[in-house]
Parts: sequence; C-alpha cells; structure tokens
Amino acid sequence: MREFTLQPDPSQPNSSDKILKTLNDKQREAVAHTEGPLLIIAGAGSGKTRVLTYRIAYLLQQNLAFPSQILALTFTNKAAKEMRERIEKLIGEAADRLWMGTFHSIFARILRYEADMLGYTSDFTIYDSEDSDRAIRLILKELNYDTKEIKPKMIRFKISGAKNQLITPDVYKDKFIQSSIDDIVAQVYPIYLSRLKKSNALDFDDLLIKPIELFETHPEVLEKYQDRFRHILIDEYQDTNHAQYKVTKLLASKYKNISVVGDDAQSIYSFRGADISNILNFREDYPDAKKVALEQNYRSTRAILKAADSIIKQNEKQIEKNLWTQNEPGDIITLLENYNDRDEANRVATYINQVKIRKGISLSDIAILYRTNYQSRLFEDALRRKGIPYQLVGGLSFYQRKEIKDVTAYLKILINPDDEESLLRIINEPTRGIGNKTLNTIIQEAHSRGIPIWQLLKNIDEINVYKPAKNQIKKFVEIIEDVREQLGSEPLVETAKYLMKRTEYLQQLVQENTQESLSRRDNVMELFNALAYHEKSTENATLGTFLQDISLVTDTDAYDEMKPAVTLMTVHASKGLEFPVIFIVGLEEELFPIGGRNGEEADIEEERRLFYVAITRAQKDLYFSHAKLRFKFGEEKPMVRSRFLDEVDPSVVRSETGSTIRQKGQQQRNNRSRPVTNGYQVEYDQPVTSTPQSSSDTRTSIQYDNLTYDSYRVGTKVSHQKFGRGKIISKEGFGDKTKVVVFFNNFGQKKLLLKFAKLNIIS
Repeated sequence: MREFTLQPDPSQPNSSDKILKTLNDKQREAVAHTEGPLLIIAGAGSGKTRVLTYRIAYLLQQNLAFPSQILALTFTNKAAKEMRERIEKLIGEAADRLWMGTFHSIFARILRYEADMLGYTSDFTIYDSEDSDRAIRLILKELNYDTKEIKPKMIRFKISGAKNQLITPDVYKDKFIQSSIDDIVAQVYPIYLSRLKKSNALDFDDLLIKPIELFETHPEVLEKYQDRFRHILIDEYQDTNHAQYKVTKLLASKYKNISVVGDDAQSIYSFRGADISNILNFREDYPDAKKVALEQNYRSTRAILKAADSIIKQNEKQIEKNLWTQNEPGDIITLLENYNDRDEANRVATYINQVKIRKGISLSDIAILYRTNYQSRLFEDALRRKGIPYQLVGGLSFYQRKEIKDVTAYLKILINPDDEESLLRIINEPTRGIGNKTLNTIIQEAHSRGIPIWQLLKNIDEINVYKPAKNQIKKFVEIIEDVREQLGSEPLVETAKYLMKRTEYLQQLVQENTQESLSRRDNVMELFNALAYHEKSTENATLGTFLQDISLVTDTDAYDEMKPAVTLMTVHASKGLEFPVIFIVGLEEELFPIGGRNGEEADIEEERRLFYVAITRAQKDLYFSHAKLRFKFGEEKPMVRSRFLDEVDPSVVRSETGSTIRQKGQQQRNNRSRPVTNGYQVEYDQPVTSTPQSSSDTRTSIQYDNLTYDSYRVGTKVSHQKFGRGKIISKEGFGDKTKVVVFFNNFGQKKLLLKFAKLNIIS
C-alpha cells in the first residue's frame, strides 16, 4: 500500500506519540491494536468516544489506511457529528473523506450508488413510519379490514420485526402464523413490499436489509466494499439488531479488521430489535478477537458510580467488569418520597430552583428523566407554574408537523413522482376538488394495471372520472412537471419557493389568517432556511441529499445542549448524553420497571439496564423520586416503590429527611411517617384500601403458616410454589375474602385469594 500523504510530525500535537500519551493504559491498548478483530467493553463514562476517534486518527497517522477506507458506524447523528469534529481537530480536513455516520445514513448512501442493482433508481424515497402507516392503511382497506380495529401501526411494527430478522413474506406465512393478527400481517406484508418497490421507495428497515440483499446477490459488489472498508468501527454494538449484525459481518469477512465498542450493561433497545447476544457472543464470531475493558469512569462521582454498580451487578447476563473512578466522592443521592404524582412534579420543580440557587448552575445542566413520554405533562405544568424554562425532547418533531410533511411530500414528488404515499398526500392539498371517489378510482385502476399512479395521472383521459376533477388533475400534473424541469437550474430554496407559489400552499395558510395557520406558515419558512443552509454547507448538495438528511433525523438530534432550560426526556432518549444534575422520577413498580406489554412479561434485566443508564447520565448530583399514589385511567391508584430502590447500595442514598434506604429485603423501611414538602403526612406502613377492617376479622383468628392475613402487607416480598418470587402491590377485603395482587418477577401480576394462595413471606 502506498504511503499516506498525511505525515506525522513529532513536534505537533497530532503526532501518534502525542495521541497515545494522552490516553490511559487501557485506552492506549485499544487504540494501538490495529490488526484483526477488537472488542472494546466500554463502561459508562469511560471515554469510548475518545478511544474511537483516537483509534481512527492513529490508523491514519500510522499510514495503515486512507480516510476513505475507514467505515465508522454510529446510532445517532449527534454521535457521528461529535466524532467527526474531534477527528478534525486531530488530523485536519482529511476527516471529511471518512465514511462516518449512522447505520441508516451510510447504507442509504451505498444504496444510492448501487440502486440499479436492486431495481431502484438513485432518487428513491425513504418512507418514515407515518408514510409506512399510510401505505399499510390503504392496503388494509383494500383487503376489507377496519383500520379502526386493525391498527396500521401494529401491522407495521410486526412487519418491521420480521424484516429486521430477515424473515421474508413466504417464511412468515409458513412459520410465524400464531394469531389472527399474524394472518393479516402475512397478507399485508408482500403487498406492502410490492407497493414500496413500485413507488421507488424504501422504508427505514430497508436501509439495513437491502444492502444485505445487494451483497448476497452481487458478490462482486460485496468485494468492492470489502476492499474499500479495510477498517470497520462500530459504536454502541450492544444496540445492533440482526440485520446490522449481518451486514457488518459481511463487510468485515475479508479483512476482519472490525472494532466494536459497547457496553452490555447499556443494552436497552430490545423493543426495536436490538440483540444483546451480538456483543456477548462477539468472540464466538471472531475467536481471535482481542478484548479490552475500559473501566475507569471519568463522568460521575464515586457515590453515583457506586449506586450504578450495585444496580447492574443484580443482572445475571453480563460481561464482568469493575468500574472505578478517581473523581471526588460527591454528594449522597437524594430520594424524594412523595404523596402523589402531582406532589412529585411540584417537589422536583422546587428542588431544581434550590439546586440552581445553591450551586449556581445553569438550567441547561439539569435533566428530568422518566420511563415513558406521558409522564412529562405534570413536570411541564409544574415548571411553567414556577417560571422555569424547559425543553422537551421526544415530543412532536419539527419534521413530523403536518405542514412540514406536506411540503416535503411536494419536494419528494419533484425527484420521485412514483412515490405513491407522497403523491396521495398532496394531490388534494390544498383542496383542488379532487375527491376521495376520484382518488379511489385512480388508485384501483393503477394497481390493477400494475403501474405507478403518476403514470396514470399523466394519462388521465384514459379513465372515466368526474370531469372537473380530471381538469384539476391535469393542472396539478402540469405544475409538477413544470417545476421538475427547473430542478438544477436555480438554487434549491428558490425552486421550493416557486413550487409553493404555483401550488398556492402558502397562500392558503396566509388567507386563513389564524394564529395556527400563520405559525404553520412560519414553520414552512424555517424549512426553507434549513434547505438553504444545507445547500450552502453540503458538498454536491441536491434536493435528494436534503430529503435524505431530514428523513433520518432522530428525537435526540433536536436536543440543544446550549439552551438555558431544563431538559425533559425519556431515559431511552438520554442515552449518550450527560448532565451535572439528574432527576430520575416515577420509580414505581409497573412504571419503572414498566409492566409487560402485548401479553409479554417485562424483561426485568433490561429494565435494570435502563435504570443503570439513567444513573450513569449524572455527573455531580442525582435524585431519585417516587409517588405513593398516581392517577391512572381517571382515578388515583396506589403505587409500590420500585424494587430497584431496594437494590441500590444503602450507603449512598438517603431520603429527604436524611435517613438512608435500608438494605434489600428489610420490610421496616416503610415503618416511619415521612413529611413531604406540600404538608401531607404519609403513612408508608398502611396499605391503601377502600375496604374497612372489622374488629372481629384477621388480627387474631385467621392464620396461615403461623402468619395472620394482616402479615401480608403491600410491599411484602413473597414466594409462590408456581410463580416464584414477587411483591404484594395491592390488597383488599378481609378474613377469608382477603385478596392480594402480587407482581411476580417472572409472571407479572396475579390476583390471588389469600386463603388458598399459600404465599410464603420472604424475610
């Protein structure tokens, strides 16, 4: 291989010697291993991004690869941007030639180059989840299913799962029919794929599985990319799904210079197909792989790290590691115990004000993390009441707003008029008098002929539809064709403005003259700003590159770390971020850990990993919070504090009154009344029940195994011969009619008549 043009200069800070000297021993070992497979187990806050970026710089400065021969895959645009900026500081503009980005963006780029191999054009459209739902809804209607009863989102979710497991429609039909829903999926799946192909469109899953199809059906193409990508680096490997695992294994199979960085303790995306076994079994795939464990934490205080370590050690499925830090001991973790969910939100807001004043920190240094998005409302209300600015991550994305979806659909049609979903979205937006009856006739005719709808629209005289609608269709086609002819002759933003003028889309918003319509108009103008910036800042920018970029935007990309506001987000969205002050709220059974979904039991080990991720986002100060009562389905329900609170090392946590959480298994932990800031006095040793106790019932007469029924209190840990270990989360009735609801670790909730349950209390 000829010598790389960038020569290391020992006198400069970007020399290889200088790079290695700035790393600790384990980081240096990972960076300097340049040949063969490498597994880097990177504990939270251990500098994995630093290792990845320095490893790339080291490969280049040692003349082991050209920039274009390095493929670096991440899961977020934010991570890719941060890595590229760091590498630029180390090696300069050569970083621009690296293949670095998210899985979806990198493989979309490859597919643009090779689209014709798979029967697509390079201008293919990328469908987001809403586009896919619209396509599936139409298919369900054609199959005479009620889309109010059979949700398109549910069908799309199952199809997505099948695709990421590389299960074809034929295999799904033969081997995966276990319910009536599966039978519907088997009918929709092949039609959906056919519609995508006819529309010259790919969905998000296709961006991962189509490259596999490409490489397996065209070995010469695979070899071309194997030779191009001599070194492959993958961030957050624990979050890869089967398709990501397969495509990267294909690319690495020739040279085996694959380096993966991850932490099994932070595997939290099984719901979207992530397979923790990919990282656990990496050395089975690559027996010669070198393993390096990064265990020194640079982010958190010792108290926070001790709490995290005590939690994650409860899991059985994990790679052994021992995190440590030279950071300061730090303040002890504060547990806020609250009367109800409104009290929780108000107290967190109060504490934020206190922390801000006492420690003089910026609001941008504070985050509230919760398990599910719906929890944000009460915290938003409380922060507004106290005049505390906040930003919500994971709400409605800018690019998901109706007006933005409308305009981007117009733009998609300019480069790919065969895009059926975009076409149907805007053909009567704004209203042109093309009604549903006309559209249904056109759709049915196009599908029966097996041609794109656009082709039929251009020859609308061939079919019998309402004449005024036919005239409007001709005008619509004329507008699109006219603007398409101007593509490339004017700046992109001018083309977009001209398109909106011809379609009168913006004019309609102005004419409505409502606060909402004018706000929507402003959003469209902001989209034009984004388009202008893209054209200015991107080499060889096209309308296609712009649409691809915005189609791959994630919730986390909307997070502005410089905004002087408290950040509200789910724990999942916080992955990869860090804050000096963290509040982890809603720490209750059935919430965090969350209960099972769709008839499946909760994966407690993954929920515990999620709690570990939440804890390790904190740098300086950490707060836990839970409520005794929470509104659910219109009424206040009793809650049991999360089992995870019992698993935290008691030496690093205290309640708001200064007392420490007692060790796991101690039932006395709730025996005291604890004051709360809103004036409530909460008795934690009393079960919440609406059924009064009589004076002649369980207190003296009824016993089981020498225990009275009254011994089985809310919060008591029990074992059952069939269901195993669990915790009582509610209780009602008395005497022989006493019933308890027990949350069993492996079986979820069970309602039992205590007289016959034969529950043994775990001391």
